Amino acid sequence: MGLSRWFSRKLKELKSRKQREGEGTSLSATNSPSRSSGHHQPRLFTFRELSAATKNFRQQFLLGMGGFGSVYKGRSRKTGQLIAVKHLNRRGLQGQAEFLVEILMLSLLQHSNIIRMFGYCDDGVRRLIVYEYMPLGSLEDHLHDLTPDMLPLDWNTRMKIAAGIARGLNYLHNEAIPPVIYGDMKPSNVLLGDGFQPKISDFGLAKFGDGENWNLVSNVVSSAPNVVSNVASSGTTYALVVTGTAGYVAPECSASGTLTVKSDIYSFGVLLLELLTGREAMELDANQREESIVEWARKKLRFRTILDIADPLLQENFKLPNLSKAMTLALSCVQDDPDSRPNTATVLQTLESLAAEAVGGATLWGSQTRTPERGSGPSSSTLNPNTSGRRRAYSR
Repeated sequence: MGLSRWFSRKLKELKSRKQREGEGTSLSATNSPSRSSGHHQPRLFTFRELSAATKNFRQQFLLGMGGFGSVYKGRSRKTGQLIAVKHLNRRGLQGQAEFLVEILMLSLLQHSNIIRMFGYCDDGVRRLIVYEYMPLGSLEDHLHDLTPDMLPLDWNTRMKIAAGIARGLNYLHNEAIPPVIYGDMKPSNVLLGDGFQPKISDFGLAKFGDGENWNLVSNVVSSAPNVVSNVASSGTTYALVVTGTAGYVAPECSASGTLTVKSDIYSFGVLLLELLTGREAMELDANQREESIVEWARKKLRFRTILDIADPLLQENFKLPNLSKAMTLALSCVQDDPDSRPNTATVLQTLESLAAEAVGGATLWGSQTRTPERGSGPSSSTLNPNTSGRRRAYSR
């Protein structure tokens, strides 16, 4: 059976299963104002179509390169629409399983803060995923890869971005049916659209929070044509092999290998610390040893104030009580004890309050002018291999 026919059949199976359980017809929540209803059938693209859209994957259209592959800007010849095409380079069972998990997840999840997938291509040798094009690139570009012609993000924009990410995470944890654990929160996986609206991308490591439904999808993945799976099987149940990026993985995940809602909160807390301090998740200390931003912040705050560790590029253009509120939230998210971390709804409520104050209670999305277009698609963590213009020149 071809992948397209298999995929259509498995989507129907998932929908039927949810109907029998009386929990709805899809992963989309019924009460979320910012998501599209129902799941959509992704389009099956041919390699020839995507090659034409990207002009044979020409180097000048390369948006970025990440762990899962290269991302190219393209234009659909049928619709004229700009697209981002991710050409996956991971081989073997793990790469195929992550590819299947992502297209399944993005076919079922629909929300204004989740990247939209248009379709995919799998000709047996090459695997590609087609997404909406995000004109402002990734959050990492604007935090850690600033070039001389780019403005640093101001306080208001950072709070709007943080609130938008939290809204997407809250959808995954509390509105999607069943809930979804994202598992890979970091700035390079947050893409920015017009008005700096953030969208969470790269769902290859995501899993369902409900164990029974996760087993269901694991079985779906393992039954795909020519695929055994990247999940380790034991009898009739499956468990995802947990991986992550250094600095973002919660302590309990490193020990147990289990992703949870609270491990997502930890990773989000690291990202929020990056927004507030300007540091990366892992940097070298004075002794040239790798130090996490969590360790760094805790150490600095023993002897300094939060104002001393705020990103100097903010130039203190913020209200000190708001910085204090945001920093307190970030530090609560990265507590070692997962039970002590706040839930996603609390995180969202706090950040929406800060974002609303940033725009005077008006519209959520503002605009930061004079920032050049930094188009992107998922996994585009490096737009220019030459990082001589990066803002990481300072060390504190």
